[in-house]
Amino acid sequence: MAHEPGHITPLMKQSSGITATRGEGMYLFDESGKRYMDFSSGIGVTGTGHCHPKVVAAAQKQVETLIHGQYAIMKHPPMKELAEKLGERMPDDLNSIFFSNAGTEAVEASIRLVRQATGRPNIITFQGCFHGRTMGSLSTTTSSVGLRAGVAPLMGGVVVAPFPNTYRLRMDEKTATEFCLRELDNILHTQSAPQETAAMIIEPIQGESGYVPANTAFMQGLREICDRHGILLVMDEVQSGYGRSGLFWGHQHYDVTPDVVITAKGLASGFPLSAMAARREVMEKGWPGSQGGTYGGNAVACAAALATLEVFDDEGLVDNAATQGARLRKQLDQLKAENPAIGDVRGEGLMLGTEMVDADGNPDGQRAMRILQEAEKRGLLMIRCGAYGGQIVRWLPPLIVNGEQIDEGVSIFAEALNASAQG
Repeated sequence: MAHEPGHITPLMKQSSGITATRGEGMYLFDESGKRYMDFSSGIGVTGTGHCHPKVVAAAQKQVETLIHGQYAIMKHPPMKELAEKLGERMPDDLNSIFFSNAGTEAVEASIRLVRQATGRPNIITFQGCFHGRTMGSLSTTTSSVGLRAGVAPLMGGVVVAPFPNTYRLRMDEKTATEFCLRELDNILHTQSAPQETAAMIIEPIQGESGYVPANTAFMQGLREICDRHGILLVMDEVQSGYGRSGLFWGHQHYDVTPDVVITAKGLASGFPLSAMAARREVMEKGWPGSQGGTYGGNAVACAAALATLEVFDDEGLVDNAATQGARLRKQLDQLKAENPAIGDVRGEGLMLGTEMVDADGNPDGQRAMRILQEAEKRGLLMIRCGAYGGQIVRWLPPLIVNGEQIDEGVSIFAEALNASAQG
């Protein structure tokens, strides 16, 4: 009896209708050769654009010499050099680095580390943050019920604190910050005693919740509380890091130094690679053998990551993200002023979200979906996020984007916005 051919799981939904066969810089090409401007960047991954020549050359060269040097068995030169180079980018002395494959695995590693390093069981996470889909990281994720549905019970020892999302709380920044810090203090008195709290884990700019920045007073308040009680502050920079926000790390906007930094997405221009960094004295308190993984620190991915850093420096991609992000934000703010269907524009750098609302001001996921469909017809790929049916259109162009491409992207979006008005 002949077997039916295999197929991709129906549980894995694609946001576009295309099959990409080639990528080059800002653009993707489908099977017919049609070109699309990519303002998704593989969910913020391809900061250097698709198939940057320096990244391609580095990967090709590495493939010829060593593909898999399993790093529980041996070290290899790309990993050793990347640890040095990445350590130079980390805040202060967070230069003890563990490599893995994906952001969620680095989050899992951070959970193990902070519990072992402090001897405390509990983790405080923040409303709306996304930290991954594996069970530990998922237990600290609250960006959407859809991610957590049907898999309970999740990991214990996690308490959720409010995040100063001014739009959702309908508060000004000062009021929201005071409320959130007050509620955090209440949590430490009612749900997780300081002496049982290992760490707080937070995105400095939330990703899946629709690019919601924290603020300086709130982040510095967290730092002060953590210092007072010996709690570690873990910064999830998987999406906000690597220049995406207009600074190399998202937390740099708030003049605060974390104890642990997690990075992935933009790290290797599309090759699977993530990292967790901590101070040596913190990392050494972890238990021997608690870190590992078959593919973590892959030699080809590390070589691509080294080339990525070279491109960042040579082409000034962090500064470009700030410059083009400001250009994009100005135009989106103008569109919002002209169109009540845009309820909010927020974010930092090339990490912006436009929240779509209906005539009553309620989140409108269907409108956001229609906008993506109309934009795709016009050669622009975008993605959505948000807990209310994906009501937020995300702006994540590669960090190589120029002003003309920003203008073109906004122009297509404006056309799609108008074309999507009637469902």
